[in-house]
Amino acid sequence: MSKHLVTNNPKPYMNPYIAGIGLGLVLLLSYVIMGRGLGASGAISTVVAVGVNTVAPSHASGNTFYSEYLGDGTTNPLKDWLVFEVMGVLVGGFISGMFAGRVNKSIEKGPLFSNRKRLYFAVFGGALMGFGAKLARGCTSGQALTGGSILNLGSWAFMMCVFAGAYMFAYFVRRQWL
Repeated sequence: MSKHLVTNNPKPYMNPYIAGIGLGLVLLLSYVIMGRGLGASGAISTVVAVGVNTVAPSHASGNTFYSEYLGDGTTNPLKDWLVFEVMGVLVGGFISGMFAGRVNKSIEKGPLFSNRKRLYFAVFGGALMGFGAKLARGCTSGQALTGGSILNLGSWAFMMCVFAGAYMFAYFVRRQWL
């Protein structure tokens, strides 16, 4: 990685109110242009469904979960706009980090955690969030942004539970960051 990507004085973060307005405009545009809101778990589900369809097409066609994501039987995950949305988030985040001087190779952790333990908890937490996203019929971005913006009661209840659970669990993990 070249040294010009990381600086000792990274640029300040964007004003959260301006970022929120920008995110709201992106959400509005996704409704106007695509006819649906934002979300990320659908992209992962599409890639998994296409993978299963490639390896075991009879299993994928007989399974209602996979067939929901295969739609017209397509075998190319790049035909789903959510896949492009997630790729755009990754590429856009990297480009933004480069311009702000924040791209570096490090593992964020508290002094009591080893790198291995931090990565284990990150993978476990990510898997738990993925499982929860499927149970909730959408990830936090889909539930909070999309469902919340259309005043879906289930989405609001989901987000209140996410915040309540995070506050309750924070007590047990906060000392790892001190």
